Amino acid sequence: MEYINPIPAQLAKARKKANLSQKDLGILIGLDSSSASSRMNHYEKGRHTPDIKTLKRISLELGVPLNYFFCEDDITAELVIQIANLNNSEKEELLNQIKESFKAK
Repeated sequence: MEYINPIPAQLAKARKKANLSQKDLGILIGLDSSSASSRMNHYEKGRHTPDIKTLKRISLELGVPLNYFFCEDDITAELVIQIANLNNSEKEELLNQIKESFKAK
């Protein structure tokens, strides 16, 4: 079974949704302006994978949770974003609702 790294596609989607160029995002996360575009392009093409510290800086700039980049489909990615926007009590309530839903089956 071949594994496809979800990070490049998720990174490109989030960057485009934030209406940022590769260079602008690279500069925002602290890359040198002369290499920012190239480095971000390598990340989005899957030639290189950002380390976790860099990926966290990217997530903060793009306003998505870190685990968004590891989602293998769009529905899960959207769920991750929506759940991240909940406060802890709302997350607990949602978790309990999901658990109850599975008990009923």
